[in-house]
Amino acid sequence: MTGATAGIGREFAEQLAGRGYDLLLVARDLGRLTDVAATLASAHGVEAEAFPADLTDDGAVLRLGQRMAASPRLAMLVNNAGFGTRGRLVEADPEKQVAMVRLHTLAPMRLTQAALPVLVRNRSGAVINVSSVASFVYSAGNVNYCATKAYLTTFSEGLAAELAGTGVRVQALCPGFTRTEFHGRMAAPDRLPGFAWMSARAVVEHSLRCLDRGGPVVCIPGLRFRFLVGVIRCTPR
Repeated sequence: MTGATAGIGREFAEQLAGRGYDLLLVARDLGRLTDVAATLASAHGVEAEAFPADLTDDGAVLRLGQRMAASPRLAMLVNNAGFGTRGRLVEADPEKQVAMVRLHTLAPMRLTQAALPVLVRNRSGAVINVSSVASFVYSAGNVNYCATKAYLTTFSEGLAAELAGTGVRVQALCPGFTRTEFHGRMAAPDRLPGFAWMSARAVVEHSLRCLDRGGPVVCIPGLRFRFLVGVIRCTPR
């Protein structure tokens, strides 16, 4: 599980530990990561390993991929790590934009490729790619974020078709506004009405329920967001 110390990633860790999964938790902040791992191990009686890594770095992605490939009990990969920036591309920090492309596209693709041999061999398991409702739109001031999330959604749909019949499930989780540190920085929460938001807990509950029931590859928590995406898909671009 990447991006495991806060928000949706932290909630995935909590709920999967509650189901009895042992965890390999990945994030950059070793201190927070160690605290989360210890808390979950104590609360749920599972093994929780802290694996500090900056997934914008090729070497870190390679090391994590090797760690997963060496785990015969690997049952699920949750590609959740991500970040956003605000402002027009012409004014943006080029290095941050490159880092976003690496984190939202290259890292999930390479980690998925590393995990698949184990999952396919076991004929079970799942890959959850945390994308966004933003993957269905383009937004001035947020162009790279929307574009990289669109890649992640399309990648998941194509991968699901490739893995049909293998027993491995794929999900593109596409939440809307969620009360997390990420959206607190990106979406100016004081300017949005309360009904526009979902909790990270509700988002993850919906994701796992959708996975359990064999739901669609593209999983959109919240009726309001499913309606919004339906309208977007029917609207000429």
